[in-house]
Amino acid sequence: MAGNRQLSMDLLFVAGFVFITNIFILVPVLSDSFLHTYLGIIIVLFLPGYALTGALFPAKKDLDGIERAAISFGLSISIAPLLGLGLNYSSWGIREIPLLTEFSIFTLLMCAIAYYRRGLLPETEAFGVSFKRCYLSMKARILEKTESKTDKVIAVILILSILASMGSLAYIIGNPKEGEHFTEFYILGNNSKIGDYPTEFVQGEKGTVTVGIINHEYRPMDYTIDVRLENRSLPESKKQISLGNNMSWEQTVNFTPPLEGKNMKLEFLLFNETEKTIPYRNLHLWINVTEEA
Repeated sequence: MAGNRQLSMDLLFVAGFVFITNIFILVPVLSDSFLHTYLGIIIVLFLPGYALTGALFPAKKDLDGIERAAISFGLSISIAPLLGLGLNYSSWGIREIPLLTEFSIFTLLMCAIAYYRRGLLPETEAFGVSFKRCYLSMKARILEKTESKTDKVIAVILILSILASMGSLAYIIGNPKEGEHFTEFYILGNNSKIGDYPTEFVQGEKGTVTVGIINHEYRPMDYTIDVRLENRSLPESKKQISLGNNMSWEQTVNFTPPLEGKNMKLEFLLFNETEKTIPYRNLHLWINVTEEA
């Protein structure tokens, strides 16, 4: 049992890191910490590849430590777009929480497979991590006289390249360049689909659409939605929404046309916090309202 624990120390460390990353990203108090970004980078760019490398190469003789680190980094870079592509074609889309869930499940599953495959090998042949032994081994390799100077230089350059790449990506993600400031504003018809909007009404009949807002203004915003029929406000449909940057809001909005007529303009107006009289975004439908039989 002690041997099994020794063989799985690195896998337990990876699994623990995954859980800590989930806590820092999902808990609101911790999600604003600078660690949020850097933990996310590690769970995307190193841990999946390391876990997969452990599952593919469970024996010591398969790879040495430096090769494992390099392959782990390379596999992670290959895995990330594949997992993202899978989410892109799902109903969840490429968003933070689905991505975190997918990377976490993949990494933990590969850790479990690696643990199982190591357990099938004799303890002396299975790969395991003793951090003290790793340090002494790396120190011995650096000082070893039989190892060529070229091999040492290549190993150092490889390690520095990996660290530089991760550091550069961390800086880019931690200090993103601001793009265009804008707000998405949309309406959806029946079954929350584009099209099939309600346009035919009997006077007094209630209509329903789904209204959505996505804030890309790079700051928190306060919005007001005002629904107007022929420039006449429908107070029961007015809503006030506060959204942080990159946050979205989508809800059904009910309205009851108070007027009878044909080809009347039903407007959905979005006002922001700085301009209360001129709509920031506007959408409209043409509706017909007939007299109740």
